[in-house]
Amino acid sequence: MRYRIEHRTTYTYDDDVTDSLGIAYLVPRRLPWQQVGHYRVEVTPAPADTARDEDYYGNELTYFQVVEPHRELVVVGTGDVEVATPTVDRGLLDRPWDGLLPLARPDLPGAWRATDLALPSASVPSHPGATEYAAESLLPGRPVGEAVGELMHRIHADFEYDGTATTVTSTVPEILAKRAGVCQDFAHFTLSCLRSHGLAARYVSGYLATEPAPGKERVVGADASHAWAAVWLGDDDWLALDPTNDQWQNDRYVTVAWGRDYGDVPPVKGVIFTEARHSRLEVSVDVAPA
Repeated sequence: MRYRIEHRTTYTYDDDVTDSLGIAYLVPRRLPWQQVGHYRVEVTPAPADTARDEDYYGNELTYFQVVEPHRELVVVGTGDVEVATPTVDRGLLDRPWDGLLPLARPDLPGAWRATDLALPSASVPSHPGATEYAAESLLPGRPVGEAVGELMHRIHADFEYDGTATTVTSTVPEILAKRAGVCQDFAHFTLSCLRSHGLAARYVSGYLATEPAPGKERVVGADASHAWAAVWLGDDDWLALDPTNDQWQNDRYVTVAWGRDYGDVPPVKGVIFTEARHSRLEVSVDVAPA
């Protein structure tokens, strides 16, 4: 599948911002199953300084600094991406999950690269409730594909999608207590479940191409960023799962970045210098089949 993507983030303030420094994770990753065409990140007002770099996990980031006084800041990522469904060797899925623990088995190929993704992080702490919830699926010796697949099905069935139930800073205990949230929450809870049993798992941010209802036209800008998880299968192999939609990653998923949790790879983050007391954030995402 080929997609044309536009991700527009607009900040407005009730007083001048005299200096704005930001980092944007908006350029999709180049992967065996994902080819990225011409992709650009534009900032308005024009930055006095801008650069592209690569972080620890290989994500492409765009740094910018705007020193022109402004009351509106617009960051837009636009480009073309071609995506195929990732393939995972069946033999990897049949391996016992408890033989894939990088902290317990540092001799496994690639374990050193997965170790930090098996540890707690700021938004994904170890939590007894998540450990207990996952134990029902992660039975000793069970094939990793079967165990993780059942965990994904259960989270989808037990948790309600509710955009009002949580905020961007909601914690794993809150998500578990409410049994509700959005894709970011379900990804964080999935990571807590897997890491609490020693598995390495990463937070993945990107987009999920949606289709309009029968007889309806596409609404430009009505899409949204999406988040899911991926569990380590050894070496450089990962299995990506989406508990929000109860499915494995396929050719409708555009991968932008990955890390320990949302805090590593938000679409835009930064610092501003201003005396403004009020601000507003608006986000518009469009993922259009090419």
